[in-house]
Amino acid sequence: MNPGGRLGLLARRCLLYATLAALLAAFTAPLLWALSGSFKPRGDIFGYPPRLLPDPATWHNYRTLLSDQPFGRWFLMSTVVALTATAVSVFVCALAGYGFAKFRFAGRRLLFGVMFSSLSIPFAVILVPLFVILVKTGLGSPWFALIVPWVAPAFGIFMMQQYIVQGVPDEVLEAARIDGCGEFRIFLRIVLPLLRPSLGALGVWTFLQSYNSFLWPLVLVSDSEQYTLPLGLQTLFRAENRQYDLVLAGAVLAVLPAVAVFVRLRRQLLEGLSTGAVKG
Repeated sequence: MNPGGRLGLLARRCLLYATLAALLAAFTAPLLWALSGSFKPRGDIFGYPPRLLPDPATWHNYRTLLSDQPFGRWFLMSTVVALTATAVSVFVCALAGYGFAKFRFAGRRLLFGVMFSSLSIPFAVILVPLFVILVKTGLGSPWFALIVPWVAPAFGIFMMQQYIVQGVPDEVLEAARIDGCGEFRIFLRIVLPLLRPSLGALGVWTFLQSYNSFLWPLVLVSDSEQYTLPLGLQTLFRAENRQYDLVLAGAVLAVLPAVAVFVRLRRQLLEGLSTGAVKG
């Protein structure tokens, strides 16, 4: 390579790294500000000139949040609901995607078209009818009703169907049937292990959708003891004297489960993304 080409390559790399560094700074700055503000007294959060490091640092915000507010209940509610919704959603979506991908039955195209078209319907449109149905049937308990919207999302079913079509060979399924395996056993023993990368990606997406949900819990939950984290932090923000110190401390604690899920499923998530890129 001639010197001019090397200089051009070096310039492009420098530009790429500078762009990535700028994007990293833009994305991490709010997180660092929230983390720093959670250790500051309320009067210092909006002090001028702004200081990134708290001086002095204090645990008062965290102690007040955990002792004076039902934060533990909010945290437990959000985490249990999101984990349950994720587990149920991943299994149901994989099962439905397997049915659409590998079975031929009357009305399959129509059902798939109806399911796929539901992606264009905003959740706010079905919120009231879904709430009425749950209340009329006596299933309005928050521990159950908060999970319902995430049980079988159309996006998850479509994602699983596409991955199974591309990643699960018919020959493997036929060999298992010849060996005497039932369809459900084939799904559990053969299909699910092959879907690990896509299941990880879907699990991260479902967990974040359920964990960060605000509108559905706002309509469903009236008891402050059963609030999810988004609702609980909103009550602190809407207080007469906005408690920014407690909100920032709560936000820092609230992000921990999402980070833990991402770290736990990061390998499957990256494998799913790379597999989709290669097959696409």
